[in-house]
Amino acid sequence: MITAASLRARSSAELAAVMASGRPFDPAAVAGWVYRGTSLGLPGLVEKLTWIKFAKAFHRDGAGIRGWNVRVEQDGLDRPWRPKLRRDRPVTFGPFDVVEERGAVVLDYRRAGGVLRALRDPLVALDDHADVLFGRSLLAVAGRMLPTPSYFLLERDARVTDVRAP
Repeated sequence: MITAASLRARSSAELAAVMASGRPFDPAAVAGWVYRGTSLGLPGLVEKLTWIKFAKAFHRDGAGIRGWNVRVEQDGLDRPWRPKLRRDRPVTFGPFDVVEERGAVVLDYRRAGGVLRALRDPLVALDDHADVLFGRSLLAVAGRMLPTPSYFLLERDARVTDVRAP
């Protein structure tokens, strides 16, 4: 079984192989769920400046399936994912649309604007129910998709209870 802990020490080539071994899934499978996320493949310095743990929430509305990122406490992978709070609400950032491109599910950050608008995260399922997803961050620049060293694992956690405006 693939876990975040088992993937943390893998090389970029090994993470690329995990991505290639995944399979397509129905994007509707993620709607209404929060997934625990673990960053993989980033250099240690970048992790110290950003995060290792995060969450992604997915919601279906009249425009389709959309989502947002949730900041979580960085207190170790062996501890529960707890959202960082501001005024008693989870801190969120980076809204995205869930789209299908060439048969793949992609998180498209154009909605976020700013620096994040170039980000695209293709996702694959590592199981038959889309309970465990694997993704990679790409940058859309001048009509090309440029890879970053960032991969991530998403594990289904709980139902969305706090829907955020786009």
